[in-house]
Amino acid sequence: MTETLKPVDLTVVDTTTAEWQDFPVPAINAHLEHVPLLDDPDTGMMVVKMVYRAGFTNTWHTHPCGHGIYVLDGVLNTHQGDFGPGSFVWFPEGGTMQHGATKDADCTFLFITNKPFDIHHVATAEG
Repeated sequence: MTETLKPVDLTVVDTTTAEWQDFPVPAINAHLEHVPLLDDPDTGMMVVKMVYRAGFTNTWHTHPCGHGIYVLDGVLNTHQGDFGPGSFVWFPEGGTMQHGATKDADCTFLFITNKPFDIHHVATAEG
């Protein structure tokens, strides 16, 4: 039996030359920078290259999606510790979390969701 080959069309983004775009987070009055890589219309999965600038923290929040951060450069600072280049950190959906860059350096990373992205910031006694 002979199968007919149906080569797929590839999605390719050169992240070294692609323009950074604004990624607004209105609840904390932040504007992050990102390069869109993939938006899957069937699942809502999203992949972007993103940067947290030195000293930025995405304060306590939750997501209705699980998401992973693969650190490319710098150190990802989270509520459970710091993770350097080559680290992959998975945040399960629904829980509360904080993450950002250290005060000393930017953190560049791949941000991957398992379904449509949304964010809800949580008010705390700490502010």
